[in-house]
Amino acid sequence: MQTKPFRIGTRGSPLALAQAHETRRRLMEAHGLPQEMFEIVVLSTTGDRITDRALADIGGKGLFTLELEQQLTTGELDFAVHSSKDMPTALPDGLHIAAYLPREDMRDAFIGRETAKLIDLPHGAVVGSASLRRQALIRRLRPDLQVITYRGAVETRLRKLAEGQVDATLLAVAGLKRLGKEAVVTEFLDMETFPPAPAQGAICIECRIGDARINDLLLAINHRPTFDTVSCERALLAALDGSCRTPIAGYAVSDGEDIRLAATILTPDGQVSHSLQMQGKVSAAFELGWKTGQALREKAGTGFFDSWS
Repeated sequence: MQTKPFRIGTRGSPLALAQAHETRRRLMEAHGLPQEMFEIVVLSTTGDRITDRALADIGGKGLFTLELEQQLTTGELDFAVHSSKDMPTALPDGLHIAAYLPREDMRDAFIGRETAKLIDLPHGAVVGSASLRRQALIRRLRPDLQVITYRGAVETRLRKLAEGQVDATLLAVAGLKRLGKEAVVTEFLDMETFPPAPAQGAICIECRIGDARINDLLLAINHRPTFDTVSCERALLAALDGSCRTPIAGYAVSDGEDIRLAATILTPDGQVSHSLQMQGKVSAAFELGWKTGQALREKAGTGFFDSWS
């Protein structure tokens, strides 16, 4: 019988805390446990502390998980809650993703200060985004726009927009919904023309491999369709060496025993892109993601990837 609280690791942003609270609520409901049995432990990560440079320049996605994973490894945390798209494709030895919560909206949101739609921005308008994928997709649609690196928590980016530092920005619809800020969206971007990042909209929970007590605890809240589709998308990233230096879009959709994956790779300037759709069985979701990534590599040719290095 567990007598001391389970320790849940999280970053300290309002969005990260909202995700940790949702995880705690689902665990309380699934196991009939009181809130006191779950302690939310807030850690500051390197990615949170360094906000004046692009992630690619300071080490990539792992900077949002490093400190949390260190405490998972030492046993100071029982499990950690993450935005799935922040997770590197290769996890530290001894750790794995044990569960995903039901996925939220996968789409990107356009938020214009004076112009409601991306396509209607005036020539030369300034759009802020920290994502190389979003930057490349913006440049593909509107090569005339100025696209600048623009980091910070959701609230910080919205404040900078209101102050006029940029004319528009893009954020994940899922995060805005979880924060109760969906009203700021001026356009929901269509996934066919503006495909999302792999794993966008999904909350994942990481813990130690072999810790049966914690893995059993988390299994009760695992949403299998999200587990399958995001595992497929993460395999795509792994096959393409996905990192913060690589503009990659992709999303999987499951339907019964079948799963379909749509994937796009772009040059950072958005002027060259390659897309592919493949389908298979949910039972082989990881294999489908990996196979799609390899097929995209062959389709693009070796020269395409020179711009990624």
